[in-house]
Amino acid sequence: MALSPQGFIVMKLNDSSSRRTELPKQLTLTFKPIFKFKLSIVLHNRVSTNPGRSLHVHKLKSFESDNLDNLGNMATVTSVFESNPDRKTDENDDDSGDDDDGNGNVPPPGNGGGGGGGDEDDHDEKEFGMLMKFDDVMKVAEANGVSLPEDMLEAAKATGLRELIVTRYMELQKSGWALSFLTRNFGMLRNRLLADPSFLFKVGTEIVIDSCCATFAEVQKRGKDFWNEFELYAADLLVGIVVDIAMVGMLAPYARIGKQTLASGGLFSGLKNSVSALPSSVFEFERPGIRFSAQQRLASYFYKGILYGAIGFGCGIVGQGIANMIMNAKRRMHSSEGDVKVPPLVQSAVLWGVFLAVSSNTRYQIVNGLESLVEASPLAKQVPVVAMAFTVGVRFANNIYGGMQFVDWARLSGVQ
Repeated sequence: MALSPQGFIVMKLNDSSSRRTELPKQLTLTFKPIFKFKLSIVLHNRVSTNPGRSLHVHKLKSFESDNLDNLGNMATVTSVFESNPDRKTDENDDDSGDDDDGNGNVPPPGNGGGGGGGDEDDHDEKEFGMLMKFDDVMKVAEANGVSLPEDMLEAAKATGLRELIVTRYMELQKSGWALSFLTRNFGMLRNRLLADPSFLFKVGTEIVIDSCCATFAEVQKRGKDFWNEFELYAADLLVGIVVDIAMVGMLAPYARIGKQTLASGGLFSGLKNSVSALPSSVFEFERPGIRFSAQQRLASYFYKGILYGAIGFGCGIVGQGIANMIMNAKRRMHSSEGDVKVPPLVQSAVLWGVFLAVSSNTRYQIVNGLESLVEASPLAKQVPVVAMAFTVGVRFANNIYGGMQFVDWARLSGVQ
């Protein structure tokens, strides 16, 4: 018996009974007086993962005394839960049938005999491959002539790496010098490509669709003055590309390599730890070792809304500021009665921030969830072009609807 630092009494009780799944109605314990205390003893008999074995959990009564000798030497054992009580246990059973690890630790039910934990592990291994240890990872890297970045090496040593992650990284390093360089030196891009190989396709699709829709709208809006106001169009286009990359990148799933370090100390350390545990989007799929609660998914929606709003406001200030400068400069050179009113800078930036935080955040969260569902379908896994076609279609529809909605918001706010 030992006294733990927190003041708990820790002890191990060995059952010398030949019938290991049965306990005597009374258990003899010897104590020495130390201090006034409240004693509560729980006795958990050895659990076997074999389906036919019995499971016994017993609780000993609690006592409070200033002298342990007052307890006497007897404590009553109460059966709390017993599985399969009518099963007769072979008195000649020995310990060779137990499934512990040699240290008295027994694996939870399901890892050996079939249960929820085993099914989950099997699904993870089927979906993401086995967990490769450091030596296995290094052998694969050497065979492919690839050197792993420092964080992946540390993760391989500490926790191991999933086979799927290792395979995808090897493919990225062989996909061309540009992508190889970027994924080797920029962890944010690499981790998103490891989690979703179609990440760059989605970013490119978003940029192309948004740029084409914006160009069509600008040509229709400006008419014959399009080339005279090309600077305004170019400024809007550049800001739109930045926003597109941010919107797709912030909601994209990413591989969390190794153990996540927790921030300690500082005023906002708790907030940083909570934010780092959030999913990248509301509908992000769970992966081995990564689980999200409903509260975390809801918090992710509002957190990404704040980020979207900040990006929208910043891009609105920059983009609209450049446009206003060009418009004012041209009107100082020559003005006409048909000139469009210069939009208010701060009000336009606020509109962009609110629009991205509410409308864009909601729409792109839904788009991400739909894409994930389609990509996980058996048809898309057999025919990847199905998922790619769906991405093009759903993002095109989203851009058309978002563009029309922004015009309505701008008119209602009085900006345009």
